[in-house]
Amino acid sequence: MTLPFFPADLFDDDRAELLDIVHRVGLAPEQKFILGERTARFEAAIRDSVGAADAVACGSGTSALTLVLRAMDVGAGDEVIVPAFGCAPLAAAPALLGATPVFADIDPWTMVVDPAAVARLVTPRTKVIMPAHMFSVMADMPELRRIATAPGVRLLEDSAVAQGGTLAGLPAGMWGDAGVYSFVQVKTFGMPGEGGMVVTRDAGLGSAVRMLRNHGQDGKSRFRYHRIGYNSRFDEIMAEFQLYRLPTLPRRLERRARIGEYYTGRFAELAGCGVLAPPPARDGRCYYVYSLLCERRDELREYLATRGIGSHVYYPAPLPRQPAFAPFTRPGDAWPAAELAARRTLAIPIYPQLTDGQVERIADAVCRFAKES
Repeated sequence: MTLPFFPADLFDDDRAELLDIVHRVGLAPEQKFILGERTARFEAAIRDSVGAADAVACGSGTSALTLVLRAMDVGAGDEVIVPAFGCAPLAAAPALLGATPVFADIDPWTMVVDPAAVARLVTPRTKVIMPAHMFSVMADMPELRRIATAPGVRLLEDSAVAQGGTLAGLPAGMWGDAGVYSFVQVKTFGMPGEGGMVVTRDAGLGSAVRMLRNHGQDGKSRFRYHRIGYNSRFDEIMAEFQLYRLPTLPRRLERRARIGEYYTGRFAELAGCGVLAPPPARDGRCYYVYSLLCERRDELREYLATRGIGSHVYYPAPLPRQPAFAPFTRPGDAWPAAELAARRTLAIPIYPQLTDGQVERIADAVCRFAKES
């Protein structure tokens, strides 16, 4: 039996409800398919769940990052410090606004941005520090908050993979001036489409994002444009669907956490065999993806594939080594931990649909590979 990296049946249990929602929204008298009362209720539910002053639903997690940076008046001449290892939007969002992404190296074990590397890169031109939670580990937000506060720099927390995670009792997304979630299909609170959310304690910042997502309109006077904005509006069908699924999110997150803890326990003895598991803990964890560091990564990937177990490489190259972002680097710049992670990281399945037997089968295969090598 093949175990894919992501399951094909993500929404099978919810199919009937989804079709019913499509029917209800489609036949509703108001015929409002974007930014209606369902979106407002979804925003309120997320806002209240994390203790934010505002939550603004957007068209995607990527556009949410861009909207927040724009609301923070990031533009030409500004620098935004981002991790050297991660997803393209981390660098693309500031670059598209005319700012310079400045790449900070990561911690070689946790693969989140290294606060010491961030601190060394702060200059008078630094406008925003934008850490990202990675795989199953949240960034060191208390230290990054301290680094940002001293020079008066904004802190934007990319929590796209971390919704539901907490660090020192504070939800992911709430450590910075603003945080961003992603609802793309495979995320922990994914949906059958694109979507994202901005959460913030700053009501003024939330209001600016709300205006920017809808062509600069304030939601009161249509066709009156207060700012040059974007089209990053949220779908009413998806808002209703996410409201329906929100009460079951803690159960799914708990299942992911238990699988992750099982893996970490099984893999603890493999460090001497060239396979390193993430640090053990519950605090500061999110378990979107469970990623190992393996000295013979490609061989492990092939070993698992021949046994019907899917795996995935995040990411094959650091961001500053990508052609699109190379112009933002200088000769002699180096990110050794990010380079090492790109060669060694391999993610294995951790979705809540896995049975205990399947989880054991995956762990057994990794252990056999390490011990036979």
